Amino acid sequence: MRFRALLVAASLLTAFTASAAVAPDARLAGAYKFNEGGWTYVHLEGTPEHVGFQHGYLLAREIEDNILVYKVEAPQHAKHKWSFFRDAAKNVLWPHLDAEYQQELTGIAAGLKAHGSHLDLWDVVALNGYIELSDYYVPWLDDKKNATTANEPKAPGKCSAFIATGSATKGGKIVIAHNNWSSYAEGERWTVVFDIVPASGQHILMDGMPGGITSQDDFGVNASGLMITETTLPMIKGFDVHGIAEFDRSRKAMQYATSIDEYAAIMRKGNNGGYANSWLIGDRKTGEIAYLELGLKNTPLTKKKDGYFVSSNFAADPALIRDDTLGFDPGNAESTMNARHIRAEQFMKEHYGELDTALAEAYLSDHYDTYEHKIDAGKRSLCGHEETSPVGEKVWDNPPFDPGGAVTGKVMDSDLAAKMSFIGRAGHPCGEDFIAAPFLAAHPEFAWQKPILHDMKAGPWTTFTANEKSPAAMAQN
Repeated sequence: MRFRALLVAASLLTAFTASAAVAPDARLAGAYKFNEGGWTYVHLEGTPEHVGFQHGYLLAREIEDNILVYKVEAPQHAKHKWSFFRDAAKNVLWPHLDAEYQQELTGIAAGLKAHGSHLDLWDVVALNGYIELSDYYVPWLDDKKNATTANEPKAPGKCSAFIATGSATKGGKIVIAHNNWSSYAEGERWTVVFDIVPASGQHILMDGMPGGITSQDDFGVNASGLMITETTLPMIKGFDVHGIAEFDRSRKAMQYATSIDEYAAIMRKGNNGGYANSWLIGDRKTGEIAYLELGLKNTPLTKKKDGYFVSSNFAADPALIRDDTLGFDPGNAESTMNARHIRAEQFMKEHYGELDTALAEAYLSDHYDTYEHKIDAGKRSLCGHEETSPVGEKVWDNPPFDPGGAVTGKVMDSDLAAKMSFIGRAGHPCGEDFIAAPFLAAHPEFAWQKPILHDMKAGPWTTFTANEKSPAAMAQN
């Protein structure tokens, strides 16, 4: 009897140990993810530490894959190894971050570790700050050192967008649209829908990349009805090492702002000049829209309740052009920024009074080249295909046939914003696929990208909503 009792006790102990080993981590409570339409939908909730842990754990493999892209790109584009960005993340960005986001970033690193990853906190912070470090801090640092190989600031080439309201739109609703431009290696992975319910602040629905605490290409909506996007300002100069990182401020504004003025105030406070953008902001509660050009020295804000704003990496304010850019020329019709600005204005005028989400999708898919005066899916079309350009984009220092362009499309109107919902397409908004193998065979000069350049196939236009469950889970219910 004693022997049998010992056997039973041993088996119970074994069962208990096994169940304890697979017991879910309490920090993952409420979190989940699923794939749909070429996107990964991730629901995160709780304290900053929990939101971060859920993010790092659920997307561990995707974050590792994403960071590999920047490790490969950094020596080519910024002339620095990944170790440089880790050090800058620790010494330049980290000391000025809000405690809440330090906790969330630390949580991401903890989630990665719990999933078996060797990435650490400084990898995560460097990923979040890569754009502002590579395109703003590095040129500032080179200039300070009088480096002979200084990297002049170049517009990173991100985005075509518009926002419209009142008489410009069908039914007077706010309509907002945005396509993200990046290298295809980055953009093929920039396909996460983040549904975040933080312990403080507001519920957020935004697109983004694995490992980023903010959208980075900045399209989203919050529970107060703010509808937000941006495009990068061109040829911006200057960086304040004592300022607050852009990825901190943009996340904070999305999470806490309840009005256009509050959003602008958060973005302006502690502005470090990094990742300088033209922000398009709409408030579905009032029908008002705004255009915030956030340079380092000049940050003009324009608001209206009737009409539209277009944005395509185009600087509009004369003082900002004078003080904050390296001589941006709005009259250079050959450049992508100006050509897309012209086409955007044409599109708005052609469809004034009719703009809705369907026309927003058409805007993001448009291939008309105003410089060549013909349909040409290339570097100057609203839906960018830089890999077709035999001249490249000199203003961005992009070489001929550079594999990059529009990598996602997102649209939303006031009705969707009221439900915390938007429509997105992974891949080229026009629906064309990019296939890596034949491209690399035709352009061996980009062979260095082979470890990271994958096929980028366009998915369907797909609607995403806050608190959405996976199609499989909904079918079971």
